Amino acid sequence: MIDALGPLLAQGRMKIYCPETNVSRSFSARGAGMTERMAHHRAYERFVLESLVPFIREDCRSSEIPIVVTGCSVGALYASLFVLKHPETFQRALCLSGRYRLSSFFDHAASEDVYFNDPLAFVPNLGGAALDRVRRQAHLTVVVGRGPNEGGCIDETAELGTWLERKGIPNHVAFWGKDSAHSYAWWKKQAAHYLGQMF
Repeated sequence: MIDALGPLLAQGRMKIYCPETNVSRSFSARGAGMTERMAHHRAYERFVLESLVPFIREDCRSSEIPIVVTGCSVGALYASLFVLKHPETFQRALCLSGRYRLSSFFDHAASEDVYFNDPLAFVPNLGGAALDRVRRQAHLTVVVGRGPNEGGCIDETAELGTWLERKGIPNHVAFWGKDSAHSYAWWKKQAAHYLGQMF
């Protein structure tokens, strides 16, 4: 991915920060209980907001530096959540081949924690001041291919796009062709294409 974005880096148009998620202990940890898994997610979210963001701002010597979050597959879920939940900090997301129904990671069990980290659950119910702050500050670019192994990503991308549009949240939703697979070869192309337009 760094090679694919090399021209943007060489031109000084962007910097890249790559924090590893704890998804294997949270969303993907099928053997653990919901409370434990969501506690790991909250810890990761705190790390990003309280440690990584200040580091980025200090490193860039700007408290106003725009931060774009991006991710592929489960990373796309993370990217969408940071922008939808914290639009003052993260104004733009690039979400590639994402799964956006978090409850499916928990066999559709319900809890407040799961609800507020499930875009396909909480976005339909956004309203009032909470919706206004997202509308004013956020933009999501949501992309998926129609090729091998995209499966449920196609349906969930379409559903998220529909709700973003209904709620008036700025967005761009794109469906690439049947050759565009759930793979890094395609995510590199998509990232270079869309990030090249953002920076």
